[in-house]
Amino acid sequence: MPLRPVAAALLTAAALAVATAAPVPATAAITAAAPGAPAAGTAAVTDTPSGTFQQVTGFGANPGNLAMYTYTPAGLPGGAPLVVALHGCVQSATDYYRNSGWTKFADQYGFAVVFPQTGSANNSLSCFSWFDAGKDARGVGEAESVAEMVTKAKALYGSDAQRVFVTGLSAGGGMAADLLADYPDVFAGGAIDSGLPAHCATTQSAASGCQNTDQGLTPAQWGDKVRAAYPGYTGSWPRVAIWQGSADTTVRPVNATELRDQWTNVQGVDRRPTGTRSLPGSTTQELYADASGRPAVALFTVSGMGHGLAVHPGSGTDQCGATGAYFLDTICSSYYTAQFWGLDGGTGPTSPGLPAPSGLTATPTAATSVSLGWQSVSGAASYRVYRDGTQVGSATGTAFTDTGLTAGTTYGYTVAAVDASGTVGARSATVTATTPGGAPQCFTASNYDQVLAGRATQSGGLAYALGSGQNMGLWNTFVTHTLKQTGPRYYVLADSQC
Repeated sequence: MPLRPVAAALLTAAALAVATAAPVPATAAITAAAPGAPAAGTAAVTDTPSGTFQQVTGFGANPGNLAMYTYTPAGLPGGAPLVVALHGCVQSATDYYRNSGWTKFADQYGFAVVFPQTGSANNSLSCFSWFDAGKDARGVGEAESVAEMVTKAKALYGSDAQRVFVTGLSAGGGMAADLLADYPDVFAGGAIDSGLPAHCATTQSAASGCQNTDQGLTPAQWGDKVRAAYPGYTGSWPRVAIWQGSADTTVRPVNATELRDQWTNVQGVDRRPTGTRSLPGSTTQELYADASGRPAVALFTVSGMGHGLAVHPGSGTDQCGATGAYFLDTICSSYYTAQFWGLDGGTGPTSPGLPAPSGLTATPTAATSVSLGWQSVSGAASYRVYRDGTQVGSATGTAFTDTGLTAGTTYGYTVAAVDASGTVGARSATVTATTPGGAPQCFTASNYDQVLAGRATQSGGLAYALGSGQNMGLWNTFVTHTLKQTGPRYYVLADSQC
């Protein structure tokens, strides 16, 4: 469902059917009790053969005016994990309970699920307010209400405080990202499904821009939005899974790229994947591991999928959920997210494939070519060569010559080993090479754009040339300078010199 917080009329059933490529029930999308509905203690809604779905009241001050629902498997022991699952616009807690597939794995792996619910009293489309700084920040509004639900659930079910996770779809995904930033001391991990970067928008008017366009921020600037949500926090950061359909026109795929940039920066890991593999449903998984090899961020891209939560109904191990409006039959995202968090009893996935090749060298052999060489990796059937992050060739041996380059230009190279099954392993450390000839390149732009392009850095509101560190003045669009590149990642002020 479009995330527009107000204004847009509810889509008709026919429009929903087109948007989701799935039949839409004739009944209204929101079927559970509205936020704030009176109840005493807990009121049972639905019992299943293995567990109970119910509303829980009296969970705190509830400044966000949300309702709390929980699902608990039969015989749930104390010390079990806890998952918070946030629905999308024009959905309810009941919809998410019935369709998302989380209850299957709650039964199978043994954990409780909290299903927060907002409603039309808060937003005309029943969207969580991921775009409102007065509702999605630590200690206020809807974010605080969800935190209070976690406290209540831990008291009711004895949940393990070190294994609390949050996931959400669309607007719920945007709120999940905000919660990970606001409460890194509460959540060990998260999953953003067709959602937005944490604190992308702080006003309603900025929401549409976040959904539809590249915000032009550097990874560090995205990371700063997370770090600013809980100033002074020094603990570990949550592990984050990102799910995105390549054909999503409601929350554009650039949001997944921004989410990756944001959370790899926060985690302090490389933006280049340490492992890539193909999954069912035309899905590609990219893992971004820390120095120990443990993935801190996972990006799942579902080719051809529009806006919604990826489900795959059936009884198979990796199947779950039910189709409906914004529940799209492609792959069971809940299964792979649960594995990523380690809810299946494991420690989560390790980076697939072979280790990174070592000893990479890059030597210019002409003004338009660079010769590469590296150490062999045991088990490698071939190698992929990347220039500035994009694959430019492959080799069966340990050498490759990159041609068609530009004179006097610096390039960055990495190499990854590929095993006999086609699984691409971790990429090597980057090495750079500058082709000879040609005049040094000059770049004239505002200080703001120089920073965005990576030719300068900013600190304390001032811009500094990358490499030389020369002070360029205020970091804004009104101050313009020319920078000359004199070496790899090295720039000097060159006003009126180029």
